[in-house]
Amino acid sequence: MITTLEDFKAYNLAMEIAEEVWKIVMRWGYFEKDTVGKQFVKAVDSIGSNLSEGLGRYHYREARNFAHYSRGSLFETKTWLAKSLNRQLVTQDQHVTISSKLEVVGRMINAYINSIGDVNEPFLPYPSDEGELMPNAQCLMT
Repeated sequence: MITTLEDFKAYNLAMEIAEEVWKIVMRWGYFEKDTVGKQFVKAVDSIGSNLSEGLGRYHYREARNFAHYSRGSLFETKTWLAKSLNRQLVTQDQHVTISSKLEVVGRMINAYINSIGDVNEPFLPYPSDEGELMPNAQCLMT
């Protein structure tokens, strides 16, 4: 059961990837940061932030919607990663490493979307010691 963000594997991996991208972009020059860098960081940061916002809404429909937004941000991140490679802003090794992690988190997001219950039902009330938020999401826990 996912009761906190710390239990959410997809979110944790998305956060890890975002920090990796941030460290890379911070070494770029002003022009590169201002053009590609800002968009790259915003896209990769949106993967985790949309997952957390959806989880925090406590409604299956909204959790699913925000998971779809997260997946869209993941695809945008892939585009900025490709542009970064084409413009020689990331190395081939950095590209391969980040691409591999994005593939994993993408599969996790798809599994999460498929695990979400009936979109017409609300989650349980704000998390308590007795309740769980997403009973079908066992495969996504840390």
